[in-house]
Amino acid sequence: MKFEELGLSDEALRAVADIGYDVPTPIQEKAIPVVLQGRDLFGVAQTGTGKTASFTLPMIDILASGQAKARMPRTLILEPTRELATQVAENFEEYGKYHKLSLALLIGGVRMDAQNKKVDRGVDVLIATPGRLLDHVDNGRLMLGGIKILVIDEADRMLDMGFMPDVERIVGQLPPLRQTLFFSATMPAEIKRLAGKFLRNPREVSVAPPAALADNVEQTLFVVEAEDKRVALRNILRDQKVERALIFCNRKRDVGVLARSLKRHGFGAAELHGDLAQSVRTETLERFKKGEIDLLVASDVAARGLDIEGLPHVFNFDVPTHAEDYIHRIGRTARAGLSGHAITLAAPEDSKYIAAIKALIGKEIPRAPAPGVEEASLDESRAGRPRRDGRSSGGRSARAGRGRGKAPNEGKRRQSSHGESHGSSQSAPRAPREIAVKQADASDEARSPQRTKSDNAPANDEARNPRRAKSDNAPAREQARSRGKSPSGGRGEDVIGLGDHVPAFLLRKP
Repeated sequence: MKFEELGLSDEALRAVADIGYDVPTPIQEKAIPVVLQGRDLFGVAQTGTGKTASFTLPMIDILASGQAKARMPRTLILEPTRELATQVAENFEEYGKYHKLSLALLIGGVRMDAQNKKVDRGVDVLIATPGRLLDHVDNGRLMLGGIKILVIDEADRMLDMGFMPDVERIVGQLPPLRQTLFFSATMPAEIKRLAGKFLRNPREVSVAPPAALADNVEQTLFVVEAEDKRVALRNILRDQKVERALIFCNRKRDVGVLARSLKRHGFGAAELHGDLAQSVRTETLERFKKGEIDLLVASDVAARGLDIEGLPHVFNFDVPTHAEDYIHRIGRTARAGLSGHAITLAAPEDSKYIAAIKALIGKEIPRAPAPGVEEASLDESRAGRPRRDGRSSGGRSARAGRGRGKAPNEGKRRQSSHGESHGSSQSAPRAPREIAVKQADASDEARSPQRTKSDNAPANDEARNPRRAKSDNAPAREQARSRGKSPSGGRGEDVIGLGDHVPAFLLRKP
């Protein structure tokens, strides 16, 4: 089927031709005619399948007639992260360049003055993250009564990040007579419930199994002790001559620590996570897309929907605790028909997470020995126990005390009095260079700030930024207080400064 057969306008077809598209993807072929008919749509499709064009192209044609009113946008597209919202805005401008449609992008981390000016003039298309959108609504600068088309994109990601209460509040302010397009990469029970709540007699479109993997992604699994993972990563980068890669960590604190360690060892690395200023995030991502940055160490803010052209390698420095995140992470490579390589570094304690990934994708991840590092085995008996580097099996942050001497139990495995041997299973004196490397890594940890509430939050959860309660980074703890609950589990008043883990001796009666 050709794009000409989908019922799009001549202007939309010209824009598609300018981009170089000729044949629509399966999700575009199935979704575009449904949207043009004005029906609600429930679409299940992985990122990288052309989903954005499946709703932006028909929306552009629908909006060709009519005019926006001040502070009353005509359409609303909700995205879970700032990066996704920005990318959708760029795609919308590209597809709609032959139409005179106005657009506003409402995301956190950016001054609201410029956003207010656009909204005051009236916009046809509003692309926003839930928190920042509610900021404008609560300030009285935005009215949602004129929305004719609502798009909820990456709904499962919205659910994971805790944004669904905000989404439900937003939907409650929209007119009941509207067209709703609901997209999700996976379809758990809660997503089905929400789809039934938001949609009216929808047409369901599914283009691939929820756990589908691209055939052109080569997967490799290296299992090493947790304290050897940095050395293993550096050796793999050198041995495979990796020139450009996206490296995922589970926690924001570990993103910064690993990026600084790589730079210290001569690699061109940068970090990307939800606690960085939006201007820094945008600039870093653009530099990486242009090839100015070789290695981008990131949290899961980079795991969904981001289109990075020609990315050959993706690394999981931490095994994701949710198997679905593995699919999204490695989906950043092997796009547009190109081949790619997905490499995962696992510790023995990660056995249950590897098993969950295997069950989801329906096959084993090929194992290989890590160069220059002693190979380990996945150990179910160690699942949930503290790692030898002081981290829990869920990827908790970092090796406390690594810079104060040997890690716990290290002497049982290492026999050399000169330090750890990273070359083979036999004990051998470590070269002075290796001692310096070890000390450099320890100093990276020592320079990291003390653990805060932000450090205790997963890196893939932007909803736990303590700086703003109602933004798209609203912390779960603040949301709990707003509902009148104690985040410490209902034990009375919150204990200021101690987080969720109150020492037992403070709870005893005198």
